[in-house]
Amino acid sequence: MALKIYWTDFSKSKLRAIFDFYKEKAGLRIARRLVNGITQEVIKLQNQPNIGSREELLYEREQEFRYLVHKNYKIIYWLDKVQNRVEISDVFDTRQNPYKVKNIK
Repeated sequence: MALKIYWTDFSKSKLRAIFDFYKEKAGLRIARRLVNGITQEVIKLQNQPNIGSREELLYEREQEFRYLVHKNYKIIYWLDKVQNRVEISDVFDTRQNPYKVKNIK
């Protein structure tokens, strides 16, 4: 059975900020293509939730955070077995200081 995908408010706001930035700087078509690419990566997690690598910078957290990469973005998630879902916690621009990833909620 496929898992449900749950986007936190934080991750939705980050995805929206990415869309808005690229819409303004590169155009609507580019913004849509990038956001669609990110969401297509996430869909893979429904049937294969462990395909992502462990996020070493979040190793001390209670949840086992993993990530997928699409272009310059890390899609950080964890598997919530109680709720039977994959929770997307952040969409992180890898061009930032990597230690900023610890700011996810």
